[in-house]
Amino acid sequence: MNTLMDPIKREKLLEQAAAYARAELERDSSGHDWWHIVRVTRTAKRLAAVERADTFICELAALLHDVADEKLNPSKEAGLQKVENWLAEAGTDEADRSHVMDIISTMSFGGGRGQPMRTAEGRIVQDADRLDAIGAIGIARVFAYGGWKGRPMHDPEQPVRENMTPEEYRSHPGTAINHFYEKLLKLKDLMNTDTARALAEERHRFMERYLEQFYNEWDAMDGALDPAGETASPTETTSR
Repeated sequence: MNTLMDPIKREKLLEQAAAYARAELERDSSGHDWWHIVRVTRTAKRLAAVERADTFICELAALLHDVADEKLNPSKEAGLQKVENWLAEAGTDEADRSHVMDIISTMSFGGGRGQPMRTAEGRIVQDADRLDAIGAIGIARVFAYGGWKGRPMHDPEQPVRENMTPEEYRSHPGTAINHFYEKLLKLKDLMNTDTARALAEERHRFMERYLEQFYNEWDAMDGALDPAGETASPTETTSR
């Protein structure tokens, strides 16, 4: 990190990054829109303050992370190159630019097999992004993304995928409900910081309650309400 950069220059860069991210993402309907960026950035700043990390790096990486997302670009490489070019043109110094690009290029879930984050700032931005993927907002986002991709809400005959490579995670369409088991319910235990783990607890429980209600309503279509009211396990979904 560059501790010598003028604070005024840092603030200007953050303003420019926010404007750039908003221009790129405000029309997005996949759940990776501008307001997702706002939420992740606010959470990253909060975590950075608690963890005593470089708030500037955390904020800059949070603002730009989905501008580079391979889901929103022709390829992963194209997305990363676009952000790196913008950082260079905006006048970031080499150390900060390298740090931000390292965070953005390694923070993806990737089927649960992503690389460990190498810096405190990377761990914080990853936690902030993952917190926005769970809880009430996470539920809204998973259905928004499923609709954007044309995926079914639920298919009882489609099994949950396990132990996927990043390529398998991206290539198979899946369903919105299966995505809870393939990713969202795993995130609580993958948080890097104590603060994020604490924040994830209630969001995780909310998703479990949501799934319980979802299956009760789904089964009611066949007059097969579960009187015990138990949340279905991933294996049970294949028979629903």
